[in-house]
Amino acid sequence: MLYTLGHSDHTLEAFLDLLQRHRITAIADVRSAPYSRRHPQFNREPLQAALREAGVAYVFLGRECGARSDDPAALRDGQVDYERLAETSRFRDGVTRIVQGAQRYRLAMLCAERDPMTCHRTILVSRSLVDQGRPVEHILYDGALEPHAATLRRLRAHLGLEHPDLFHTDAELEALAYRQQGERLAYRPDELHDTESNP
Repeated sequence: MLYTLGHSDHTLEAFLDLLQRHRITAIADVRSAPYSRRHPQFNREPLQAALREAGVAYVFLGRECGARSDDPAALRDGQVDYERLAETSRFRDGVTRIVQGAQRYRLAMLCAERDPMTCHRTILVSRSLVDQGRPVEHILYDGALEPHAATLRRLRAHLGLEHPDLFHTDAELEALAYRQQGERLAYRPDELHDTESNP
């Protein structure tokens, strides 16, 4: 089992409590830029130090699995296309490292967004893992666990894509939900973005 969570506006103590509650022993940080102006306790250095003190391993995989890819192969019409990004060798290498890490640790992928439905950790990284047959659960803000399939059902309901019809199978609607949300979240390298929207 693999896990994800967003640090959101948690205190460091509350965040560490979530990790302890779910017996997480390693964090794979998939933020493109591991810094937060609004929540500096989650800047890479203080976070890594706090995790070390708590006995939790840390690895930064933002270059491999972050949403802000600079790989030209990941771009379509000037913005990152998650489906193209998922096919790049750099991203695949990052996912392989996550899978390998999960064999040794109880591993959670970290990003900033509170709701997994609005974060690339779900729409990009978890999708790739689930497509490989690897189960993923999202640790929600209150500590509850949400299976990836349930998150996807929420997303489809949000987008009005719940029910197959004459023209779309269930699998096609699922792919469409991923695509539409990916376009909403996608980073444009030529624009200035807040590092905490679109990590």
